[in-house]
Amino acid sequence: MAKSKDRRPPVAVGHVFLGATDVSEAARWLEFVGMRPIFEADDFAVLELRGGTHLVVTQAKRRPAKGTEAPFDLMVDDVAATRRKFVAKGWKPSKIRVGRIHDSFDVAGPDGQRFTVTSSHAGRRAV
Repeated sequence: MAKSKDRRPPVAVGHVFLGATDVSEAARWLEFVGMRPIFEADDFAVLELRGGTHLVVTQAKRRPAKGTEAPFDLMVDDVAATRRKFVAKGWKPSKIRVGRIHDSFDVAGPDGQRFTVTSSHAGRRAV
């Protein structure tokens, strides 16, 4: 078998799940954040992230407690530009925290969950 020139890792996360009391509102929020819409129905939506991972938004019966940490973080190439985009939208992201590996900030997402947005560390590696 010939060696592939594909330098990406051979495995990816296929699906991640997020419950939301308003699936459509959550899907619009996630689309604004930068996810690609794939499918939407009344009780679930599918959005795609970089690398092909699908985020499945499912109908939740109740909201989580305000400020509950989201079940995953979001990674972007330019954390400062992303924060400015969110501020322009009228959201109230936290200040950027400078870390050893990632710079990051938090923002309230669908149903008030706290999403952490981090800077990418993939460098020039194919992901």
